Amino acid sequence: MSSWYGVRCLFQLGPDAPGAGSYEERVTLWRAASPDEAIALAEAEAAEYAAALTDVSDLGLVQAYALPEPPGHGAEVFSLIRDSPLAAEEYLDQFFDTGGRAAAASGVIGRSGAAAGNSSRPSFVSLRTG
Repeated sequence: MSSWYGVRCLFQLGPDAPGAGSYEERVTLWRAASPDEAIALAEAEAAEYAAALTDVSDLGLVQAYALPEPPGHGAEVFSLIRDSPLAAEEYLDQFFDTGGRAAAASGVIGRSGAAAGNSSRPSFVSLRTG
């Protein structure tokens, strides 16, 4: 039986690419029999994606997340739970408020704000780095 997976890959945009010195995180959606199969599919797509762009490197970071239910309107496709001793504002500064983000589409694509923790959320099922 197959399941749905959100797979995150990380890319570096080189000196000849728009946003030089920038990094792109992409989450793609895959239906696969296992996390390893989803990762293999995403790795192949990531290589094609990087090859099709000018001076973009696939950094080999691949994280698969098993969706808790089939995708649909408002479905969660990616979740990362990271333990940290940092207070909320310090955590946001360390991992998110780094500035210089480039949007893939026009308009606001995200926002930050304090959220209550939820220990019942599923975590990553597989991780592979280059």
